[in-house]
Amino acid sequence: MNYGFAQTPILSENARVSVLTCGTGNESYSLFGHTAIRINDTNQSIDLVYNYGAFDFNTPNFVAKFTKGDLQYFAVTHPYTDFINQYDYEKRSVYEQELNIPDSLKQKLFENLNTSLASGDSYYTYKFIDKNCTSMVVDIINKTLGSDVIEKNTDTDISYRSILYPYFDGHFYEKLGTSIIFGKKVDKLGTHIFLPFELNKNLKTAQFNNQLLSKENKTLLEFNESPPTSWWNNCYTYLILLGFIILMNSKIINQVYLLFIGILGIFFLFVGFYSNHHELAYNYNILLFNPALLVLIYFWHTDNKKWIYNITLFNLLSLVIYLFIMINKAHLLIVSPLIITSGIILVKLALKNKKPTPIII
Repeated sequence: MNYGFAQTPILSENARVSVLTCGTGNESYSLFGHTAIRINDTNQSIDLVYNYGAFDFNTPNFVAKFTKGDLQYFAVTHPYTDFINQYDYEKRSVYEQELNIPDSLKQKLFENLNTSLASGDSYYTYKFIDKNCTSMVVDIINKTLGSDVIEKNTDTDISYRSILYPYFDGHFYEKLGTSIIFGKKVDKLGTHIFLPFELNKNLKTAQFNNQLLSKENKTLLEFNESPPTSWWNNCYTYLILLGFIILMNSKIINQVYLLFIGILGIFFLFVGFYSNHHELAYNYNILLFNPALLVLIYFWHTDNKKWIYNITLFNLLSLVIYLFIMINKAHLLIVSPLIITSGIILVKLALKNKKPTPIII
């Protein structure tokens, strides 16, 4: 719900503006936390939270739009009490960093927020790294201050992929899924603030007018956000399943495994071209999830030994190239069991279908 103003009120000298950093949740859209801006002026009975992370599940073709990368996110305002009560209900921590800026800039930020809501500038096309609830907050604060006061100054020597990994504790298959669907972009060094706790960390050292931009963190809510436990969503079920496939050494099981891997490759290829999410483009993981495996299954089904052998060698070569690419990548460990499983199946298949070398006596 939006609480707008026909004309932005004049804030009193007791007004406070702050950045709220919200803890992680267990839903896929809340795994990385949330960022919002609070405007609090007790003299004017104003206590509002501006939240740039809203989206509508009822949007027509929601899944297709999200996959395509043209789903519209937008800003909404909440009374602070409603906002904090929701996070209390969800047992998610909330931290506040008050901005140490002059009253005139507090007023300007307040006006910019309300102008954004009224003009429609609060609607934006969501991008996982480049444009989200955190980057929108950074942008409007920097716009208000007139320069890039808030910029990335920590963890700039590690990749976006490495920055994301700690957030997946207790969510193994979500971690595996993002590891294999994300392409080249997330391997770049993380020089852009895109996560709430990154902003929180960088605000602690940001300088404005020769002083710290934000005051000390204030804890509004705090919960023990320990990683969830699951009997299935963990590395053990992953390893057990792949170990079962290797030990059974069954033609049908191996074909089903390769079919699944190949179909995923087709999907990665499709979204890489279809989606506007740059994180999904140039996905070298397709060398592991190789669509050529579907061709292999066809020749395997028709028992064409010559082409089984040729396509198997092609897939093995792809695996070798993939392994070289992965040497310095953050997700090498999590995909290694898949590399080993595919490699074992393909080597056995190649040896079985290799044309015998004639022995001349």
